Amino acid sequence: MLENKTEAKSWSPKKIADTINRRLERIFSLLISLGIVLGVTLPWVFVNLRPFVPLMFGTVTLVGALKLRFRELGKTFASPLPILLYIVIARIFLPLVVFALATFFLKNPDVVSGYVLLYAVPTAVTGFIWVTVYKGDAALGLTLILLDTIFAPLTVPATVRFFVGTGINIDMTGMIISLTLMIVIPTIAGVGINEASRGKIPALLTPYFAPFSKFLMIFVVASNASAVAPLLRFNNPIVWKVLATSLGLIILSFIGARIAANAGKFNKEKQVAFLFASSLRNSATAMTLAIRYFPEMAVLPAVLGIMLQHNTAAIMGRILFGKIGAGAEPKPPLLKKAE
Repeated sequence: MLENKTEAKSWSPKKIADTINRRLERIFSLLISLGIVLGVTLPWVFVNLRPFVPLMFGTVTLVGALKLRFRELGKTFASPLPILLYIVIARIFLPLVVFALATFFLKNPDVVSGYVLLYAVPTAVTGFIWVTVYKGDAALGLTLILLDTIFAPLTVPATVRFFVGTGINIDMTGMIISLTLMIVIPTIAGVGINEASRGKIPALLTPYFAPFSKFLMIFVVASNASAVAPLLRFNNPIVWKVLATSLGLIILSFIGARIAANAGKFNKEKQVAFLFASSLRNSATAMTLAIRYFPEMAVLPAVLGIMLQHNTAAIMGRILFGKIGAGAEPKPPLLKKAE
């Protein structure tokens, strides 16, 4: 009787949802690639979802923000060097390098503006997955995500305006409004819910909403990809140039962040959080903004970047921090029974 009760408990809906979410996290890069494939191969289906992209993306952001707490800021501000170095690397150094290299190698103003946008948007919330996998400093990782996201309506337009200038007509007001609606408001709402309920509501909802948000992300990517399906023709040399440039820039981001972390003498936990926050960008945001406010070709860096960055992060994480093994969470009883 006791054994049956234990078995029933291990198969609770929360356990099942949590197991599904962990498995989806392991193949997250494949899910994003699936979204692009669906959007490119079935554009007439997913283009109908375009009007709902801001709502879907805002929901994904809200779910991701439920785990954020303002108190994490206090812990991290006690040692602000990682935050200051992050600003130097992610907001000054990388945009400068990306603009210079993209201009030199591609010589296409529209594509260059897409790269500027990609490296102007906030760090990827999904990068926190890698921070947890490699047992990084969770407080630092969450703080960088929170600060970068809240200030995005200021930093993104300023970066784009500085590098692109008036050479390309961009609706800056529309972009600021989109960033506010898709990122800032859902983030503040998620943090507010977490704080007001003292973590009780996220603990209750996140196990179910987390896997749902990953499926929702597939639809966001697919609907965006459907709008640029005509551009993704691999017999076009520019597509291969952007693909190679994107891969090189992602690797360069990890190398630059590692050098900065070593210079700051960060311990391994802080290095993990700092590297993934500095090197990964919220490509889905860049893709959505590029389609709405930028020239047609500007979306290529975001589309191809979203295909590459998490696969590259997996490889770079293994090179820089070793085998995941020790950082992986132990399998729950449900996982063993399912196998």
